[in-house]
Amino acid sequence: MRQRKVKNEEERISEYHEYLIEEPKAMKGKWRELFQNDHGIYAEFGCGKGKFIMTLAEQNPDRNYIAVEGRGSIILRALEKAAQEGLTNIVFLKEYIRDACEYFEEDELSGIYLNFSDPWPKDRHAKRRLTHGRYLEGYRQILKEGGCVEFKTDNDDMFDFALHEFAESGMTLLESTADLHSTDLAARLTTTEYEDKFRVVGKKINYCKVQVK
Repeated sequence: MRQRKVKNEEERISEYHEYLIEEPKAMKGKWRELFQNDHGIYAEFGCGKGKFIMTLAEQNPDRNYIAVEGRGSIILRALEKAAQEGLTNIVFLKEYIRDACEYFEEDELSGIYLNFSDPWPKDRHAKRRLTHGRYLEGYRQILKEGGCVEFKTDNDDMFDFALHEFAESGMTLLESTADLHSTDLAARLTTTEYEDKFRVVGKKINYCKVQVK
């Protein structure tokens, strides 16, 4: 669904300068300095309105989080929520990340979350999927050894594609299910806005967790 343009969007977004990183590429290799601690750094690419990653930030004060979202009207809602909650271990990037290595140094992240990414259903658009091998190569570089990528989607074809790409990239499959909320996996406990809507109508959620060797 196309999001309605918010009046004075850029101006309103800029009000949350304490959370929004204006020049994220300049932070490559410096994220730990920004957070001013040695805690692990986790990123969600495509955070939407931020429910998922802000829940994690609130529950895990001993971790740092980077929420990435390219749509201005959407990230504005996330910024408003973060400020309201007074979270101190999270920052936001208004970006569409096409090459993660432009933003993060080798071994800089401890984990990556991909939740309900655009499936780009046509075969000719496969390279745009965030689980395509060309993206995964970047994730492998910026993740520490033992770091993980966690992926959720309601799209069965997208899930099959992702599993294939993860395997081809040499990542180790740790957890996988075609119906997350019928399991006892910890991933079922932290949900996104989309996930909550899908569950209400009985739609099953695919989930997997892979690890960098």
